[in-house]
Amino acid sequence: MMTSAPLTESSSRDRVVERMRALYNEDQQVKFLHLQAEADSLLQQLQSIKAQRTSEDTLHHN
Repeated sequence: MMTSAPLTESSSRDRVVERMRALYNEDQQVKFLHLQAEADSLLQQLQSIKAQRTSEDTLHHN
């Protein structure tokens, strides 16, 4: 039985982009990539807020 290496986030994203290019016109691709970038940015903001709150909770409990 053959096992494959787990997909990294970037290789998974690359596959999505490849499929998108085959299926959608350039305008739709641009819109998708902008939405993807916005979603990535929002996720980073949420992770930053969570880390900040965790840090503040640690300071208040010590």
